[in-house]
Amino acid sequence: MSEAKYDKIGRILSIYTKLINGYTIGKAKEAQKYGVNERSIQRDIEDIRAYLANDSSNSGCINTIIYDRFHKGYRLEQVYGASLSNSEVLAVCKILLDSRAFTKTEMMSILDKLVACCVPEANKDTVAELIRNEAFHYVEPRHKKKFVDTLWSIGQAIRECRCVEVWYKRIKDHTVVKRRIKPVSIMFSEYYFYFAAFIEDEGVKKKFTIANDPFPTIYRIDRIKRLKVLDDRFSLPYKNRFEEGEFRKRVQFMYSGQLRKVKFKYCGYDIDAVLDRLPTATILSEECGVYTVEVEVFGTGIDMWLRSQGDLIEVIT
Repeated sequence: MSEAKYDKIGRILSIYTKLINGYTIGKAKEAQKYGVNERSIQRDIEDIRAYLANDSSNSGCINTIIYDRFHKGYRLEQVYGASLSNSEVLAVCKILLDSRAFTKTEMMSILDKLVACCVPEANKDTVAELIRNEAFHYVEPRHKKKFVDTLWSIGQAIRECRCVEVWYKRIKDHTVVKRRIKPVSIMFSEYYFYFAAFIEDEGVKKKFTIANDPFPTIYRIDRIKRLKVLDDRFSLPYKNRFEEGEFRKRVQFMYSGQLRKVKFKYCGYDIDAVLDRLPTATILSEECGVYTVEVEVFGTGIDMWLRSQGDLIEVIT
């Protein structure tokens, strides 16, 4: 390979690297750097354009090089792609911090990886700066337990329909009980990860308030002391199969119990906040800014939320 051709390949790779990392390329500056004329840099950019067009079918991303008149140079613009944009990464980081779902060590590790993997080099400092103060003052959950591996094990058991044995610390009396269960769903709500599962032991089910409850029991994952995924598989009859999405809409407060319909009047300024909090809520009527709402939920958790709204809510039934 001739030295001139080698220099051209190195030059194109250098320009391409800058582009994918979010930098703007000025023809005059690049020409001066490599000792060539601006027409050579223009041809390099056209070669990169051609490569990006051919690569789109393999990468799943459609990228193009555009001329930015404000910055007086060429930059890479992603028309479509599977990777996250700067604003999307920032939004995800903010949501993670506000969730307070992980220990501080785990949270910082996740945030660092998100910024490192998803943000172009030129913008990493900006994104890091925008979350630095909130990350510094991050308050981890009181249980201080790392459970990501347990979360993954439960997810695999759900995918493969495997029974699970758990040693679980109950909330009401803090005793540790052993359960053999059929996990069907993982959920997150207000600082904690939960999973829903059907209890397999008939003797245990008889002790519950609702005998032969057709709906799963909810467990907080950080309260699991020990977990063992079994070789035994389970199946749910099609007519009784668990609809995770529908169940999730009705279990907003992570309390098991009977399926209930609650009707109330709301006189606050923002009915959307109520409808977003309660996905099954339906507005029955509205008169002079007072809404009559009906919602379908599991358990008694909604009672605490209704009381927390004070005079804004009047329970009808």
